[in-house]
Amino acid sequence: MDSIISIKDLSKTYNSGFEALKAVNLEIKRGEILALLGPNGAGKTTLISTICGIISPSSGSVTVDGFDIISDFRKTRAMIGLVPQELTLGSFDTVWSTVRFSRGLFGSKRDDAYLEQLLKDLSLFDKKDSEIRALSGGMKRRVLIAKALSHQPEVLFLDEPTAGVDVELRKEMWKIVHKLSKQGVTIILTTHYIEEAEEIAERVGVISNGELLLVEKKDELMESLGKKQLIIDLKEPVKKIPSSLKNYNIELSEDGMQISYTYVVKDEEVDVSEVLHEITNSGLLLKDLKVEQSSLEDIFVDLVKEES
Repeated sequence: MDSIISIKDLSKTYNSGFEALKAVNLEIKRGEILALLGPNGAGKTTLISTICGIISPSSGSVTVDGFDIISDFRKTRAMIGLVPQELTLGSFDTVWSTVRFSRGLFGSKRDDAYLEQLLKDLSLFDKKDSEIRALSGGMKRRVLIAKALSHQPEVLFLDEPTAGVDVELRKEMWKIVHKLSKQGVTIILTTHYIEEAEEIAERVGVISNGELLLVEKKDELMESLGKKQLIIDLKEPVKKIPSSLKNYNIELSEDGMQISYTYVVKDEEVDVSEVLHEITNSGLLLKDLKVEQSSLEDIFVDLVKEES
């Protein structure tokens, strides 16, 4: 799959001396869903704003479908839709006038049929004549997405798209993102919600202090950096772990009713069957066994902690 956005050695230093981005390199594939994770001030919004031409880079380059974001600004901006964090909407404008005006801003020909279908896809069509001020926060978020898609962009940036909305609405937004992806739109979202990236992203990028720490396929990231924990419930409490298990990183719960063994999934030196065999022959009376996989949140926290 070819890249639709190519970022090379992109840096941004503000007049205050603050380095918001530090030599970021990233290839975004056509049609993918990429999640950018990072704490506040990590550089996520600066990166998006630079690609969209809102902020000028200090050095480096960005191309969108082969066109440079500076020398071919109008061309690249027309290929991009941006849903910002803030609700930037006119209170007294109607939904219909908002999306029609946004389409016209990009010089796109009038296409009411497309806009009507867009509003239907976003469950906004019955609100098309409503003023923005009469809409709920979730509906206003949908209008922002409709605005960003009004000119039929190939790339959609979602900057914290579900910030401040309830869990039910967040899941509805995820469905919208999946639908857009199936239609061929390349989607890049920033989020604080780890489960959001875990649910919808194909690849995950982690940003901290202006540096892109890694970009990997979600499943490969969880496999390579994730941990598993073998948890065994005991039939009766024990005061200490048998000496035959001392060579393994096995922990005993405070009540003595459970032991656990944590291991890195990709560690080739780990032989779980051997550990399980030793536990079985240790004399402990086993009641139940389960395996837990670390979440994307665990991996994210560990990565950012290592960086700081």
